[in-house]
Order: sequence, then C-alpha cells, then structure tokens
Amino acid sequence: MTSPQNKDDNTQLNTENTFEESIQELENIIQRMSSGEQSLETSINDFEQGIKIARECQKMLKEAEQRVELLTKSIDGESDVQPFKSD
Repeated sequence: MTSPQNKDDNTQLNTENTFEESIQELENIIQRMSSGEQSLETSINDFEQGIKIARECQKMLKEAEQRVELLTKSIDGESDVQPFKSD
C-alpha cells in the first residue's frame, strides 16, 4: 500500500524532469514565494526545493556543454569550440 503524496513530494521524487520543466518549476516556486502569502515553513521548503532544482539545472547545462564540446572536437582531438555569435 502506498502512502498518499502531496504535490511537493511528487516534485521531489520526479528526477527525470526536462530542463524546461525544471525551469518552469523554479518559476512557479519564485511566484509562490514572491506572493508573500506562504508560511515561513512553506517558504523554507520551497527555497530548499528551488536550490535542488537549480543545482540539477546547472548539472544538465554542464552535461550539455560537455556533449557539445565532444561533438565539436576536431579529428586531432583539439577542441574546435567557437563562441556563439547571435545576430
């Protein structure tokens, strides 16, 4: 028999969010905390969850950067990474 879980528990257990889903959850946390309508305990829990999500996003970005770098290495093994130039 499984125990009932609240919304926050489901967020903590879902570690397979995409980067975009994680960013959306961070935005939701920021909105809730900015409203000023939460208790201190709820705000602390949201802050803690936000830190976890932010760290996971940093990890995902680092992994993506490493994949791009690997894909752009030249045949001789030298990195051929060029800075992104936006128009």
